[in-house]
Amino acid sequence: MPEEVTAPELSTEDALVLEDDRFAAENVALVTGGASGIGRATALVLAANGLTVVGTDVDEEGLAETREKADELGTDGTVETVAGDLREDVPEIVESAADYGDIAFLANVAGMQHIDPIEEFPMEAYDRMQDVMVRAPVELAKECLPHMRETGFGCVGNMASVHGHYVTSDKMAYNVAKFGLRGLTQSIAAEGDGDIRSFSVSTGYVKTPLVTDQIPDTAEQRGISVQEVVEDVMLGQSRTKEMMTPAEVANLFAFGFSSHASHLNGGDLRFDGGMTLTYE
Repeated sequence: MPEEVTAPELSTEDALVLEDDRFAAENVALVTGGASGIGRATALVLAANGLTVVGTDVDEEGLAETREKADELGTDGTVETVAGDLREDVPEIVESAADYGDIAFLANVAGMQHIDPIEEFPMEAYDRMQDVMVRAPVELAKECLPHMRETGFGCVGNMASVHGHYVTSDKMAYNVAKFGLRGLTQSIAAEGDGDIRSFSVSTGYVKTPLVTDQIPDTAEQRGISVQEVVEDVMLGQSRTKEMMTPAEVANLFAFGFSSHASHLNGGDLRFDGGMTLTYE
């Protein structure tokens, strides 16, 4: 596997740490997909900013590793974990998160991928992806908003993608889900009354297991090499010829949640290396 799709370990120097009175131990940030990749990095960066982070995932072992990594880094805030299935356990996950403090922030990061043309796309895979990547964020917002109103403020950050702006072939369910998340983002902003904000994050390809795992499938689907997938398919339209790291994406969540982003409400942080707005 090419070096550029190997996710680096997050260090304290990677985290964007901001001055913000709301980044305090009594305030909880609930992060989905917290067992690996962008979810883990987001949990660690938010903990580095002093928040009490509750990471959730179906992967209990991965969650434990995230908690251990926070201890290893000596973050100012703590990482707590709640194992659960986003297709079944959302109310219980939010209730457990509320036991740790005042829910103020929600990062909907959990995602999955399946590669197939529309005519061959298995509907069970489509349904699973929509459940985890669209329905669960909607239900999480529904459950968290009352807590945020009680807290007096709040913000929801949704992990979208360049595929929430334009699409590539053979990723129909992923494309649909990311467009849906941008609709959810704007809907939360419309109903937040200014006290509860929302934003989405749209990146190109990030060095995560989700990306690594889909490269061989894409190579087989297109009849090209793994290296050609990375250089031509993934980064071919990007002006920045390097994938983002999970920490760089996590820093966007930290900024978006902070008071420095008070006018970011319903908007999208598009850090795509020039993929969608430039052409040759």
